[in-house]
Amino acid sequence: MSLDYKQIITDLEQKKFAPVYFLTGEEPYYIDVIADYIEQYVLPEDEKSLNQTILYGRDTNMKDVVLRAKSFPMMADLQVIIVKEAQELGSLDSLESYLDNPLTSTILVFCYKHKKLDKRTKVGKAITQKTVFFERGKMYDNQLPSWIMGFVDEKKHKITPSAATLVAESLGNDISKIANEFSKLFINIPEGGLIDEKVIEEHIGINKDFNIFELQKAIGTKNVLKANQIINYFEKNPKAHPLQMNLPILYNFFVKVMIYHQEPNKSDKATVSAHMGVNAFFLNDYAVAAQNYSLQKLAQIIGFLKDLDLKSKGLGNYSVSDGDLMKEFLFKVLH
Repeated sequence: MSLDYKQIITDLEQKKFAPVYFLTGEEPYYIDVIADYIEQYVLPEDEKSLNQTILYGRDTNMKDVVLRAKSFPMMADLQVIIVKEAQELGSLDSLESYLDNPLTSTILVFCYKHKKLDKRTKVGKAITQKTVFFERGKMYDNQLPSWIMGFVDEKKHKITPSAATLVAESLGNDISKIANEFSKLFINIPEGGLIDEKVIEEHIGINKDFNIFELQKAIGTKNVLKANQIINYFEKNPKAHPLQMNLPILYNFFVKVMIYHQEPNKSDKATVSAHMGVNAFFLNDYAVAAQNYSLQKLAQIIGFLKDLDLKSKGLGNYSVSDGDLMKEFLFKVLH
């Protein structure tokens, strides 16, 4: 039975437990959140020493897991068995027969990370049908700002779209890392407080004036001075702003400007933002960039970016630094 994250947590909070949970997918954040909740809150503290077991896939096998699951709790109603890194268990076949008649006094949890379950197999089909099955793929970059806004809202705080985008483009699509940074930030922000770019700079350390998001805006508006100031800042702080991390972001920006160019009804902001995969709050930035760059120029810029990528990897470039490569690219774009 496939359930979403919120429904699983709601059921756990209401003590509606299932015999088997199978948590899988390329995005580990939600797997960890669900497993951590079960580990922390299902059993009272005085029962955990006897009735809570944490196993690791590389150190056990499915036959041993099933054997443990078939045992009864000691002086309690429930036992919890959590198998972390379950993708390293090897064969899952021994689980199939257990799923036909699982012990209701056992809560068995599999954390099957960074890998997709083969649902075509007999045991794969049984897992999807007879467990609380949760699967979450890797989040795309264009989904991150909306996810961040929703995450912050769930925690009873508010965040501006620009601040959410700044975090997304600076930290990448590592949701666990983003959630950890916000957890530290929430300690210093009162409930309901607004998180803007200044707060992000103060508490997460992302410079609100010199970052890839501001570089995009400077290029989009053809602000030559600002763009060069940011590039110079990047050159002085290469570990915080590596070229190979910035290139995909710039590529996506110019591709989205091309998409905006070709939208037939630009006044329909909801449709346009959906097609582009961006928050409607930022459509004006793309509109300005589209006025400043023709489709022909944008196609050239995509070519410049591909050339820059090759040179940054040493192909056809033996001595030019990343900073100088970026300055050369910027000159080609803005002139």
